[in-house]
Amino acid sequence: MIARLAPYLQAAPLALILGAFLLLPLAAIVAVSFWDYDSVQIYPDFITLNYVEALGSWVTWKTYLNTLKFVAIVWAITTVVGFLVAYFLAFHVRSATMQMVLFLICTVPFLTSNIIRMISWVPFLGRNGLLNTTLVELGIVPAPLEFLLFSEFAVVLAMVHLYVLFMVTPIFNSLMRIDRALIEAARDAGANGWQTLTNVVIPLAKPGIAIGSIFVVTLVLGDFVTVRFMSGGQSASVGLMIANQISLLQYPAAAANAVALLALVLLMVAAMLRIVDIRKEL
Repeated sequence: MIARLAPYLQAAPLALILGAFLLLPLAAIVAVSFWDYDSVQIYPDFITLNYVEALGSWVTWKTYLNTLKFVAIVWAITTVVGFLVAYFLAFHVRSATMQMVLFLICTVPFLTSNIIRMISWVPFLGRNGLLNTTLVELGIVPAPLEFLLFSEFAVVLAMVHLYVLFMVTPIFNSLMRIDRALIEAARDAGANGWQTLTNVVIPLAKPGIAIGSIFVVTLVLGDFVTVRFMSGGQSASVGLMIANQISLLQYPAAAANAVALLALVLLMVAAMLRIVDIRKEL
């Protein structure tokens, strides 16, 4: 009997922690999403009005589409940039020490807060910022560029800066696991650099790309601070909508949108896991 219970007893502490800090809060959010509320109070009840108002509103759907647009753009850019950086570190830097040094240099910005790194773009991209001043003085543009700050361009740029390392790390880990004999075999078989990349390197790096994609997609879907500050209030996201509802004490409505966002995240993660088996990376 003890031998049969041993695996369950070993898993019990982690199960209790996950239950207390993950499942119970999620259950509470789902329960609150069915409650009623007014301008001053929340009423424990079971209504579906919060979901009807959330999913039946064109504003909500437009906000979700805008968020998915951010997800697609940021994911595409971080995938390309992350793969290029990881490929350079894995295949063009020969020394393991130098690889580690360069990788640690990539992580230096993460020693500060996300908000500080995000706000640091403001004096650089502003109308009288460093970039606009330089472009005007060099005669490249006749007047300062208005779209650089408080726009969707600024939101995407800040998100790429914040989340690209989450794509670099798993891809770099995947590339370092590739047997270099496979690269040599492809070259001996007459494959050029592009053929080796597309037929050997990228397929073997798919688990790392999938893990990085999960990180980036989930982080962008839940981001609201970057959208609020870098767009100057001119753009919206689901996370920002939920934050605004919370600030207005509309907790049941915020909970309903949070449940819908969670369902969207799980569907996207499940779709990625169907395409790529990340167990090879774990």
